[in-house]
Parts: sequence; C-alpha cells; structure tokens
Amino acid sequence: MTLRPPHYTGAGLDRADDRREDAAALLAGPDVRVLPLWHGRHAVDAGGAPLWRRRPDDGAQPIFLGLTGATAWFAEDLSALPAVDPDDRDRGPGDTAAGLPADARWLDLRAFGNRLPRELAAILAYGRGLVFWHQTHRFCGRCGTATEVRKGGHQRQCPNPACNAPHFPRTDPAVIMLVTDGDLCLLGRQGWWPDGALSTLAGFVEPGETLEEAVAREVREEAGIAVRDVRYRGSQPWPFPSSLMLGFEAIAASTELRIDTTELEFARWVHRDELAGFGEWGDGSDGPKLPRADSISRWLIESWRLGTGR
Repeated sequence: MTLRPPHYTGAGLDRADDRREDAAALLAGPDVRVLPLWHGRHAVDAGGAPLWRRRPDDGAQPIFLGLTGATAWFAEDLSALPAVDPDDRDRGPGDTAAGLPADARWLDLRAFGNRLPRELAAILAYGRGLVFWHQTHRFCGRCGTATEVRKGGHQRQCPNPACNAPHFPRTDPAVIMLVTDGDLCLLGRQGWWPDGALSTLAGFVEPGETLEEAVAREVREEAGIAVRDVRYRGSQPWPFPSSLMLGFEAIAASTELRIDTTELEFARWVHRDELAGFGEWGDGSDGPKLPRADSISRWLIESWRLGTGR
C-alpha cells in the first residue's frame, strides 16, 4: 500500500510572486475566490464544505495567495467583526456582516480539513498561516512603528525612515520523529490531550543546531532515549498557528525510558501489530488513539506500520 503525502500539502497553486504587486488588479478580475477567516476559523456551509466570496469585506485587507489557472485566490481576516452570538463562536460574525449564507458556520480547519481534498485543504492552510502572521506582526520588531502591508500581503514594511525594515512571513521549524526498535515504536502523550491520545515525539528546532541534532536532543530530553540513523521522511505545513513540521525516523540506540514529566505525561513502546486496533483522536472510542489522519505524525506511524518507510 502506498500512502499519499501528508495532508495540507500539494496545493497545486501558482504563488505568482511576480503578480503580487498587481494584486489589486487580480482582485478586480472575473474569477476571484476570497477565503474569509475569523479568529483563525474558516467559514463552512451546512455540509462542512468551505465557503468563499467573490469580493472581500469592505473593512478587510485581502491577502493574495496565488492562482489556479485563471482563478485568483485571496484570504481576508474578519476577526475585527463581532460574533452574532457571543456564546456560540461557531456562528462567527454571521451572514449579514460577512455576506455569507445564513447557515454558515466558522470552524477550525482541523475540525474538517481531513475531509477535504488535499489540494483544497492546502490552500486553506496557506491562507490561515498568512492571516496569523499578519495578526502577530502589526508592529515593527526593531522600532515598534505600525507596519504597512506590501506585495499583496507577503511583506510588511516599516514606514519609519530611520528604520525602514522589511518583514516577511515566517514559519517555525519543528522536528517530529518516529523512533523505532525492531517491531516497536515509541509513542507518548501530553496531559492536556484527549484521553488515550498518543503521538510521535516532537519539538522546535533551536538556534545553532541541525535538524538531526534537534531530533536527537528532543528524544533524549523528553524520553531519555538515545537515537541513531536519523533519516528525513517528509514535511508538512502546520499553520496551527505557524509551524513547518519536518518528519524523521530514527532507530533507538537505547530503550530504557526516563520520562521528563514536564514535557510528557508518559511514553511507551508500542508493537507494530497493536497499532491496527487503536482508535483515532476525536472518534469517541475508548482505549489508545492514534493522531488524526491529517497529521504528519499519523503519516509517519502508518508508513512505518505498513512497511513503506525506512
């Protein structure tokens, strides 16, 4: 069996860097799709399909994402609009303010993204990541001046003549790794996860280290395990809120677990044959659960279980 690449990849989108300065003209074109976001949530219809509009909200500053054929894709942040019902965040700003159907709901991409075609989910994730970057970079990190949007939303510029610093979208690199020992793999959990939820180990890359060094450090720090033969397997954008997950496999050079309980609630070795009987995060089942199917952690586990990995 061949697994598809991790979800939220393969958008098939021409990011059209050379058209970003001309984003306003593209926005006025005949085939435009504007993806509205509200507090990091996407608008969906009653059936859970993502909604878009042909023109942005009057108060929004659309961000150009790219082109699929003649279709120009944009994202817009409607977070400044109030919720119709403060006690029901899924209602969001409602149909009147956002120009969407009355039955529109506002959901986190992780709640429905794994049911979308991979290419469409990748475009939504891309838009979510850029909107978050704009929300967190409204002011210059050098001098504190309010920044201005440039290049169709792919740059923010400090207008202070004494500074004039350009700022570009950033992602945080994180390693995520499946550690194996023969027919055993190492899975762990954090205390705030759903009951029974397990996953591969992961952590952010620190300044001054290679990706392979980050893998070894994180496994040693969290589980007390030394690793060898660290091998890159694939990557996944993970804009929840702003990470790039870099997937690895590694072979255990030691097997005695020494858990850092400030990092993990617990970890254990799991036999390959056990995995087929595990549930999935959010499925309501009892017992151990694997990560959602849209995550690279699940992809790493399944590729190893099915023998398509190392």
